[in-house]
Amino acid sequence: MRQSKDITPLAWILLALLGLIWGGSFLSIRIALNEVGFLTSVAHRTGWAMCLLWLYVWFRGLSVPKTPAVWVGFFGMGLLNNAIPFSLMAWGQLTIESGLTSILNATTAIFGVVLSSLFFADENLSVRKLVGVIIGFLGVAIAIGLEHLRALDIRSLAQLAVIAGTLSYAFAGIWARKSLSGLAPEVAAAGMLSGSTLIMLPAAWIIEGPITLALEPITWLAIGYYVIIATALAYLLYYRILALAGSGNLMLVTLLVPPIAILLGALVLGETLHPRAYAGFALLALGLIILDGRGVDALRRAK
Repeated sequence: MRQSKDITPLAWILLALLGLIWGGSFLSIRIALNEVGFLTSVAHRTGWAMCLLWLYVWFRGLSVPKTPAVWVGFFGMGLLNNAIPFSLMAWGQLTIESGLTSILNATTAIFGVVLSSLFFADENLSVRKLVGVIIGFLGVAIAIGLEHLRALDIRSLAQLAVIAGTLSYAFAGIWARKSLSGLAPEVAAAGMLSGSTLIMLPAAWIIEGPITLALEPITWLAIGYYVIIATALAYLLYYRILALAGSGNLMLVTLLVPPIAILLGALVLGETLHPRAYAGFALLALGLIILDGRGVDALRRAK
C-alpha cells in the first residue's frame, strides 16, 4: 500500500481475473483434501508450480542468482509465504468452510499494515490506518465468534490456524522487502517455491507417507487448478498488476476473493455460513477500504 496509481481498464480486468482465480483456489484445495493429506496437497502445490516457474524463467532467459544470501532469502520466503500459511490453511479447511477460510485470509492485509509500521520507518501507523486496523480486527472477531474460542474445539483451532497463516503471510512481506528486493519477480517467485518445496516434500513424506501419483481424476483436476492457475499463473498475474496499478491497488483483490469463494463453496460443496461470517466480512472490508485511503480522500474532496 505504499503506492497507488490510477487503475486502467486493463488493470481492473486483471484484478477481477486474479480475484476469480484465487477465489476458486479454496474450492480446489478442499476437493483435493478429500483424497490427499494437507501436507501432501501443499507439496504438490509448491513442487509442480516451482517446475513451471523455473521453466518460465529459462524460457525468458532471466538470470538466476547464485549468491548464498539470496538463496537464504528464497528459503525464508518459501517458509513464510508458502510452507507455513499453505499448510495451516489447508489443515483449517478440513474443518471449516472454504468461504470462511477466504474471509479470514483477508486478514493478511491488516497484519501487513501493523507489521510494516513496526519494521519500517516509512510505514507509519497513521490515525486513519489505526482506525482501519481496529475495524478490520473487529470484523475478524465477529466472523470467528470469539465466544466460541473459549471451548477451543477443533473448529476454533482451525480458525486460529488460518489466522496464524495470514500472520505468516504478513511476515513474508517484511522478509521479501528486506532480503529479496531488486530481483526479477518471476525469479523471486520461482526461488521462493524452491525453498518451500525443499521443506514440504520431506515433511509430507515423513508425516503422511510417500507421495503417490495414483489419484482420482477429480483430485488431479483440483491439483492442476491450484498449481497451474492459482499458483504459477497467479504469481505472474500478480506482478503484472503490480506494475500496472501499484501495490496500493493490489489490496483490492482482497475484497474480491471471499465473495467468489463463498459462492463456489455454496454451489459446489453445499456450504452455508453463519450470518456473523457475512457481518464480519462487511466490517473487515470496511477496514480495508479505510486502510486503502482513497475512499476517505474522496469523501473529503466532496465536502
